[in-house]
Amino acid sequence: MNRRPFDPRLLRRVPAARRDLAVLAVLGGLTALLVVGQATALATVLATALDGRLARPALAGFLVAVAGRALVAWAQGTVAARAAATVKAALRADLLAAVGRHGPGWVAGQRAGQLATLAGRGLDALDAYFTGYLPQLVLSVTVPVAVLARITFADWGSAVIIALTLPLLPVFGALLGWQAQAATERQWRRLSTLGGHFLDMVAGLPTLRAFGRARSQVEVVRRMADGHRAATMRTLRIAFLSALVLELVATLSVALVAVPVGIRLLGGGITLSTALLVLLLTPEAYLPLRAAGSRFHASMEGLTALDEALTLSATDPSAPAGPTDAATAAGARPAPDGRGEIRFEGVTVAYERTVALRDVTLTIRPGERIAIVGPSGAGKSTLLNLLLGFVAPTSGRVTVGGVDLAGADPDGWRRQVAWVPQRAHLFAAPLADNIRLGAPGTPDAALADAVTAAALDEVVAALPDGLDTVLGERGHGLSSGQRQRVALARAFLRDAPVVLLDEPTARLDTASEAGVLAATRRLVAGRTALLVAHRPALLADADRILRIDDGRVTELTPAPAAPAAGVAATSAPPGSGAGVATAPAGEEKAR
Repeated sequence: MNRRPFDPRLLRRVPAARRDLAVLAVLGGLTALLVVGQATALATVLATALDGRLARPALAGFLVAVAGRALVAWAQGTVAARAAATVKAALRADLLAAVGRHGPGWVAGQRAGQLATLAGRGLDALDAYFTGYLPQLVLSVTVPVAVLARITFADWGSAVIIALTLPLLPVFGALLGWQAQAATERQWRRLSTLGGHFLDMVAGLPTLRAFGRARSQVEVVRRMADGHRAATMRTLRIAFLSALVLELVATLSVALVAVPVGIRLLGGGITLSTALLVLLLTPEAYLPLRAAGSRFHASMEGLTALDEALTLSATDPSAPAGPTDAATAAGARPAPDGRGEIRFEGVTVAYERTVALRDVTLTIRPGERIAIVGPSGAGKSTLLNLLLGFVAPTSGRVTVGGVDLAGADPDGWRRQVAWVPQRAHLFAAPLADNIRLGAPGTPDAALADAVTAAALDEVVAALPDGLDTVLGERGHGLSSGQRQRVALARAFLRDAPVVLLDEPTARLDTASEAGVLAATRRLVAGRTALLVAHRPALLADADRILRIDDGRVTELTPAPAAPAAGVAATSAPPGSGAGVATAPAGEEKAR
């Protein structure tokens, strides 16, 4: 965990914030000059007033300094708020890009609830860091230096005392800050766990209710919330203790300066104007450090979230390139032509606990319709995820038209792919927007054609507002078959040369299956298609049938194709599990 008050990765990852941070530094220096000018003018006004005179130039200078400090404080707040908004927007975009870059498996590994908590509540806590702590951190450097320089010319003895006592505040602040940092990390971990568990519980509420476990989960959430409350109180206790310590040290330090100055003033060893100047400037030297210490605790949650966001969103945590550089590099990558040949060359995909694919060598020619069969968990979906870029090969490579997907522009490639998953995710938005998900801005005429091609007409006609009907979360209000037809309409509207279908007829009744099958045949016509299938109806129109078992790919010999040399074939029907090519495991049968 990064314990520094400022993370240098921030400047590399969010270059747009550099200008605002530079302006904050300039405003901090200007504030230091105004503090010295205000104290000098006020000391002169008070000293002359005791003599029965009014120093009008000094009074005017004092008023100008006060107005200037107010204006600079407003500018600091504005610039800091703009920097906070810029950084939060950039980091949220980076987190979203990391989700797209790593794929659904990475999101599941990080837990969606924790990522949502980080992108929401966590990054919002950066407001306290940018608008409170960071400007005060600049002032804690510029103001003490300016004050110490001014007092040195006025009274070097007082300057020596200030120079010796000033380091006490950051030393005590650092000692207490380490304890507060550890407490804040524990608090953040509890909050992230609570957010992730609560999201899991809400998503699985029907299952919990069906098995009578809803009340027990309520108790679990209550205990987790109470643990977060206790961790928050421990963090606040440390913050209040540190504020007390810093106030005590600052007060004693000011007293060490004020008492000798008063004694020397009574003895005539120092002039009244000089004594007033020292007494007015000394508290200003300690004030920024005290304020920075207290505001540091208020910004700790944001600092913890910042560190986690920078770590999670980094392509390579050790790489120095920022998001702008990464985006430029991605834009310079080639985009494969979806009408080209797709090749898997010795591809192995290993997860943390299992190997999904083992040494797969496979060629898919343009326009071929490939059916993929095999038991659950054999690696069928992993094969599609490789093409979608959701999974990276542990070894080997996947090429499209001779371009390695590992070095290709992922967005440019995905624009040439239409994907129909097992369970299409629909959003709480109008039906038309859900269909236009992969092709925003599509004209209404093309949208209507896609609806017709996907056999979605009757569904749209039965909805109260037709295509403008707002769906519930995850498509609530539509049946499984209707949701699959919406996914097919998306694919028709995408009009991509490559189509990936992951068991589109799973969990459908006979009538719904027939409608989806008819739409599927229209969709794959003239396109390169990979269809993960369990039901024989999907295999009828396949050019080739592949079987995946324990991560190894073999080819079933579809009748009436003749077996290749050295390959044993049987007359078993496709998809039965018989007729498996006896070529080496993971190697495509020659055609």
